Amino acid sequence: MVSRRQVHALGLTRWEVRAELRARRWQRVADQSLCVHNGEVSVLGHHWAAVFQGGPRAQLDGASALVAGGLERFEVRRIRVSVPRGAKVRRHPRYDVRQTRRWSLEDRAPAGIPRTRVEVAAVRGALWARTDKEATYLLTLVVQQGLARAETIGTQLLRVHRDRRRLLLHAVVNDLLDGARSLGELDVGDELRRRGLPAPARQVLRKDRAGRYYLDLFWPDLRLVVEVDGIHHTWAENVVGDALRQNALALDGDTVLRLPLLGLRLEPEAFFAQIEHAMRAAGWTSVAA
Repeated sequence: MVSRRQVHALGLTRWEVRAELRARRWQRVADQSLCVHNGEVSVLGHHWAAVFQGGPRAQLDGASALVAGGLERFEVRRIRVSVPRGAKVRRHPRYDVRQTRRWSLEDRAPAGIPRTRVEVAAVRGALWARTDKEATYLLTLVVQQGLARAETIGTQLLRVHRDRRRLLLHAVVNDLLDGARSLGELDVGDELRRRGLPAPARQVLRKDRAGRYYLDLFWPDLRLVVEVDGIHHTWAENVVGDALRQNALALDGDTVLRLPLLGLRLEPEAFFAQIEHAMRAAGWTSVAA
């Protein structure tokens, strides 16, 4: 993928370019870029075409910058490119070129295709996401895949002073830091009270042959345990220990439900419906009933 400016800098005339296009040896991808073969254009090729479309100060931004930086399992519908205020914007159905007051040369990644740094792109991608669910998923993927630490994302988030999604993103980053474990348990307790469900015992100490562990939320009379999971529970090194602990509780006759903090942000109704179902299955009935 080359820009028209690069082609002309190499000495090719407009007529020579047109001849290559007419002969279908080359293809026009956008009005500022040319593909010098006639095969399928790669994702990287489209990334470069999007940058060429934005002009000399353009850089991939948001989720598009993350994908260019190695993010996996996330689909971008239109490639987002940021240019500074006052720059010319050329429209294209596949490339979303926009002026933004957030544009800064200092935010650019040090190497590779022009794009914003991962931690900056993560915050912007979450702010620009179509839904709260997509924003939360995007931040989680960035941390899980090791592209950026939650601490650096949180630092960049402090630069955002006004946005309707700002408080949600602060809560998500706090969850990713896993410093919000106790906060998550308090949130669960508040939600249980709102729904008229019985209050649990917290941080109950249990012992098994392997040692001691604490239960996050426990209803002894119902033999029900709810474990509030932070982001670290999804990492490989914790899978075995979590499974052994849950198995030990099940062997003792307890019902164990897991409530990830991410689930508390994305699907609270579904998770609390499961908790209520488990309570009723164990014999609990509400006072109203």
